[in-house]
Amino acid sequence: MKDFIIPTDDRDMGTPARTGAPVTLTIDGFEVTVPDGTSVMRAAAEAGIQVPKLCATDSLEAFGSCRLCVVEIEGRRGTPASCTTPVAEGMVVRTQSGKVQKIRKGVMELYISDHPLDCLTCAANGDCELQDMAGAVGLRDVRYAAPDGGGMETHFQPRTATGPNPQYMPKDESNPYFTYDPAKCIVCSRCVRACEEVQGTFALTIEGRGFDSRVKAGGPADSFLTSDCVSCGACVAACPTATLQEKSVIEMGTPERSVITTCAYCGVGCSFKAELNGDQLVRMVPWKHGKANRGHSCVKGRFAYGYAAHKDRILKPMIREAITDPWQEVSWDEALRFAADRMRGLQEKHGRRSIGVITSSRCTNEETYLVQKLARGVFMNNNTDTCARVCHSPTGYGLGQTFGTSAGTQDFDSVEQTDVVIVIGANPTDGHPVFASRLKKRLRAGAKLIVIDPRRIDLVKSAHIEAAHHLALRPGTNVAVVTALAHVIVTEGLMDEAYIRERCDWDEFSDYAEFVSEARHSPEATEMLTGVPADDLRAAARLFATGGNGAIYYGLGVTEHSQGSTTVIGIANLAMLTGNVGRPGVGVNPLRGQNNVQGSCDMGSFPHELPGYRHVKNADVREIFERAWGVNIDPEPGLRIPNMLDAAVEGTFKGLYCQGEDILQSDPDTKHVASGLAAMECVIVHDLFLNETANYAHVFLPGSSFLEKDGTFTNAERRINRVRKVMAPRNGYADWEVTQLLAQAMGADWAYTHPSQIMDEIAATTPSFAGVTYDLLDAEGSVQWPCNEAHPVGTPLMHVDGFMRGKGRFIRTEYVATEERTGARFPLLLTTGRILSQYNVGAQTRRTENTVWHEADLLEIHPHDAEVRGITEGGWVKLASRSGETALRAHLTDKVSPGVVYTTFHHPDTQANVITTDYSDWATNCPEYKVTAVQVSLSNGPTDWQEDYAAQAAQARRILPAAE
Repeated sequence: MKDFIIPTDDRDMGTPARTGAPVTLTIDGFEVTVPDGTSVMRAAAEAGIQVPKLCATDSLEAFGSCRLCVVEIEGRRGTPASCTTPVAEGMVVRTQSGKVQKIRKGVMELYISDHPLDCLTCAANGDCELQDMAGAVGLRDVRYAAPDGGGMETHFQPRTATGPNPQYMPKDESNPYFTYDPAKCIVCSRCVRACEEVQGTFALTIEGRGFDSRVKAGGPADSFLTSDCVSCGACVAACPTATLQEKSVIEMGTPERSVITTCAYCGVGCSFKAELNGDQLVRMVPWKHGKANRGHSCVKGRFAYGYAAHKDRILKPMIREAITDPWQEVSWDEALRFAADRMRGLQEKHGRRSIGVITSSRCTNEETYLVQKLARGVFMNNNTDTCARVCHSPTGYGLGQTFGTSAGTQDFDSVEQTDVVIVIGANPTDGHPVFASRLKKRLRAGAKLIVIDPRRIDLVKSAHIEAAHHLALRPGTNVAVVTALAHVIVTEGLMDEAYIRERCDWDEFSDYAEFVSEARHSPEATEMLTGVPADDLRAAARLFATGGNGAIYYGLGVTEHSQGSTTVIGIANLAMLTGNVGRPGVGVNPLRGQNNVQGSCDMGSFPHELPGYRHVKNADVREIFERAWGVNIDPEPGLRIPNMLDAAVEGTFKGLYCQGEDILQSDPDTKHVASGLAAMECVIVHDLFLNETANYAHVFLPGSSFLEKDGTFTNAERRINRVRKVMAPRNGYADWEVTQLLAQAMGADWAYTHPSQIMDEIAATTPSFAGVTYDLLDAEGSVQWPCNEAHPVGTPLMHVDGFMRGKGRFIRTEYVATEERTGARFPLLLTTGRILSQYNVGAQTRRTENTVWHEADLLEIHPHDAEVRGITEGGWVKLASRSGETALRAHLTDKVSPGVVYTTFHHPDTQANVITTDYSDWATNCPEYKVTAVQVSLSNGPTDWQEDYAAQAAQARRILPAAE
């Protein structure tokens, strides 16, 4: 199989690459120079000589068990394994002598004697390394009979494809995505090692001895589904036979071509080879050259792509006069004309600021850029917002104020050089699992971990890692905890004074140091407020300040608070205090939730900022875009989503174009969102499915999946990755084309013919993207912004020689308690999050086999809280707040502390956001999802509100057939 997009060498070199001084040796008469520490096998591959192998692969450390890769080395006795033998200066190696050929053939005979010879009907036929190696060593027959319960026969018996078969062993087909056939296992241990070295789950072992040895998942009674396996696919990718095989390959056949693209789930931005037969996608394989994932994947990116062909997908445009009417399928021309006429009519009647747009963090940079351009250059206002503000806008504000740029400082590779990691308000194993695997590998190598989270997330303790400290703070007290950490560092003199004097504003530091040194910020003074023992907090602060390279990774548990921006500022202060910005292994790193959260921010989706985070009030910035677009840009900032909804209820905001977002399910205070949408006269939903927001829509424009478009995503490390069209759009148009058609129907003269032209316009108007072109991305694989004349191939590490703003800025972080308080009626605190198998509002993952792991949202409650309420495991409970109520089933666990409950928000029949309030971050309006005062009580089933909601949704989703 050949990649026709990027001509990168995808050969398996046998063992990982090494760095070191050059060493020159001779292999089969050819001189080759490689770094010291390189294996003989890899050196041979560098010289174009392939040594036969089965247990070796370049994604895993050498193991040396198969004995197929033996070579002869002058001056050494025996035939060492080339995978475990390092090169030496002047070494002379022979890989094809008669002696090694005889050994290899004998070894291969033993493998084949214990293997079914059903090659013609095997799912791995044509993609089987055992088959390939049998040919490579010249094996033509097998002298040994298959074992029949008693091992190898004592006499020679020719073995053919119709000869004896190994004893029957049942397949394990419990996993929805792949099968395990133990009869085909050659016990190379590649899957076991991949589970350990790459994924870090340790779910697989080898059981039995001799011919009876096989791979086993979990304990004696476990299957692949019930074991600790997280279905990342690393074992499947590592397997050289059909022992572990994707069910899609079994059903569709071996793929014949591939396209390199980027995953459309979380902010890690994994690169994949989409492998196809014709235009039928057979499987997604993590690309070994992907700079964010380095050949790894998670269950979502690896397997959960079936939603793109799900029966629920809407492929034809639809319109209706009122939201109480059924949908009517129409042509694209009619739908766009209907939408344009409605939106123009609303502006004529209610003013040009009466309509707006919402961009998507799931769509490409190019598509997002066009949507905000639609608002500013066609609607002629700045009413543009995005879910990125709903999750990470405090990152933009906090890091912008302190460092001068609103993005993470490192690349993911940086974690390999860290010594102490703080993970605060994030759950990487569930939300960013590929990064989590890399972090766990570093922790197993000796790095220390501090977890700051109300829940006991998996990183706190598992079979192979354990955090040095878990600061189980009370939800809403992030600022107090972070400031207390700074108090310890400053008052105990643990800060890096030389770094601060050189890189930061000393006067601002002095003011901040005076502030944090106050006794009221000490761990002892804040213990009653935060719930974190003072001794634990002091120990954690000392570890971070003195433990070497210190890195901070944070997520929505930091930003989705009324003081989210203040916490981000506090985190930046901690990094500057300890000198942990500007080199590998350190930094401040936001873990972005969706695939293009960073990009949607970069592209100017906020009502006050044009692309590149430049305020719309600045005439010089507006002039750049006015020249490019040929229009005058409104200098007045527009409305954020909550303001749009408020204005709709008041009667002044009338029309909305919403691309790729489901604000009714994802935004807080569901009842208020529904009221705002219902008050609008034209809601245009542009998406794959009739989502919850579409219940209130008048126009539905079918969207295209990431498999059906060209463009770019920008991940959490500022990495701009190419998205490449794998197949033609099933709806007829990529999303950028739909937005352009709507703009043209509104009178614009847009004439893009390819997304690369949109990127050229982005580069021409946005300094941090000035050097970005599709040609560069194809040549480099990906680049990290800023990418410009000073940094022609991007910037992996930010703030190396100085902060973007000049001197780093320390800012006081005064703790202000949220207005959301517990009391007699609502004594518990609710916080929300995600689970590994599901993604965001679940529109994609709920339409895949991932539902086998998470069929419904559950309420996690501590056994003590459950006992006093009479709640039992799996029982229905009512979850109520000042905003609303819903019902779901309970899960009793000590992962949450007494007084805290937790749920996910993946299923619309739960609608967890009917509970959350409209409180938000003081600086950015980011909703306070993570702190809601609630009560939990017994229930008989869904609430009246849930039943009414389901009835309204069913009514709103009626579709009439297209007119003949």
